Amino acid sequence: MSTLHATASSGHISTTISDNSGNDLLEKLADDPSTATSESFPPDGGRVAWLTLAGAWMVQFCTFGYLNAFGVYQDFYTREFLSHETPSSISYALFSSDTSTAHLRRASQPRLRHSWIGSLQLCLMYAPAVVVGRAFDAGYFRHVQLAGSLLHVFSIFMLSLTTPERYYQVLLAQGVGVGLGAGMLFLPSLSVVSHHFRRRRALATGIAVSGASCGGVVFPIVLNQLFANPKMGFANGVRASGALVAVLLTVANAVMRTSSPSKRHGFLPVSHWKHAKRILVDHAYTTSVVGAFYTNLGLFVPFFYLQLFAADHGVNATITTYILAILNAGSTLGRVLPVALANQLGVYNMLLFSILMSAVLIFALFGATSAGSVITVAVLFGFSSGAYVSLIPPLLGMLCTDHSELGLRMGLAFSVVGVSMLIGTPIFGVLLKTDSSGVVLVWWKALVFAGVRHTLASVRYSTADVRRLYSPLVVPRNPLALGRLGHLSTPPRRYVSWQGFCV
Repeated sequence: MSTLHATASSGHISTTISDNSGNDLLEKLADDPSTATSESFPPDGGRVAWLTLAGAWMVQFCTFGYLNAFGVYQDFYTREFLSHETPSSISYALFSSDTSTAHLRRASQPRLRHSWIGSLQLCLMYAPAVVVGRAFDAGYFRHVQLAGSLLHVFSIFMLSLTTPERYYQVLLAQGVGVGLGAGMLFLPSLSVVSHHFRRRRALATGIAVSGASCGGVVFPIVLNQLFANPKMGFANGVRASGALVAVLLTVANAVMRTSSPSKRHGFLPVSHWKHAKRILVDHAYTTSVVGAFYTNLGLFVPFFYLQLFAADHGVNATITTYILAILNAGSTLGRVLPVALANQLGVYNMLLFSILMSAVLIFALFGATSAGSVITVAVLFGFSSGAYVSLIPPLLGMLCTDHSELGLRMGLAFSVVGVSMLIGTPIFGVLLKTDSSGVVLVWWKALVFAGVRHTLASVRYSTADVRRLYSPLVVPRNPLALGRLGHLSTPPRRYVSWQGFCV
């Protein structure tokens, strides 16, 4: 039993708080409007909150979801548009209308060394996060969202104007333009959700990121059909997808709102560097970021190579064509269900489970030689990878000491993740080689590398200093209420809820 003596502004309060009953008082204090501010503690719902969540879902659909459909572009580039380029120049996630195993094997004879267009997109979606996150914290949410929307849509339409066999045009338009535009939209759309939700913040984040998986289901099917239609073709198909993205981003910009003060602060004030220094010496945070680096080295390998794996192992051509959509369908469920359970089981626990599950499933590909087994791995890996993606933002938010540094913490972490995404799949491509005949692909080295990366990530996460994330008492929803009682002149350094971001 512990005792707390406190004096409130309206009178003296003296009480004894036990582990069993003390939380009743803390819960009442947390729900007392006089002890909270709208800026520090989100309203946890309401029309504006749900509209913002809907807008964030649309942004994820148009950014991460669009990038998840890169396999369609990859196949078209390899077979037709950039057929004179070696496949090592472009991300080799084949998504073919002519998906016979022999066709894919012939196309894959040049070694799969690098995945530059696809990897560059993923890198630029995460790497600018440290700058974008700071801009978000400084009050430039609306400016960043608008600029990112314009760049993203503009780059998609510029992609439709590229000419065959001009690799640099595709690299600039899609690899740089689309990737950077998505990067300016991705982090702010996730961070703004935390301004409107508290108790259900992890669930709200999961709903938002599920838009990426839905986009990963819709865009591959739509683009594949448009490219195969003689009346549409590549250019018109890209324009049609760009028009859909433009409409959705316009609606998203109109409905999303932030609760940050309208007054904008300096972009790089002195306090910013103090925050960064404190963050970088935070052991739990840095350990989690290193774990994220290891995980993302192999996280997108199935999204890039499972199509080729299925075709190379004789899976039915129709199933092979839709394996990417099946993978993203599993990811949709993974981005919603685990975060709902995280409120009861813990964000960290669910995150560690998702990483271990992903490692097991990558090793399971050694025995996946039939259509049923490949589909099973695709659905389950989509589920586990989706869970990981949706749980990382709540985990990083739980480690923040100040709501104002949320964007900086997420930005630093996502920038590191961007580097791992740039080099991860190309390394896998280097390890994926053909045998002496030059026809049969040898998968075991690449699969071992991807599986070991996930295993190392789980080990790294398990060594994080997470003891301080636990408390013998149920954490009050509004810990600053303790400080306002008078006995505690300042609130405790860190109160953490497994329900999502820092409170």
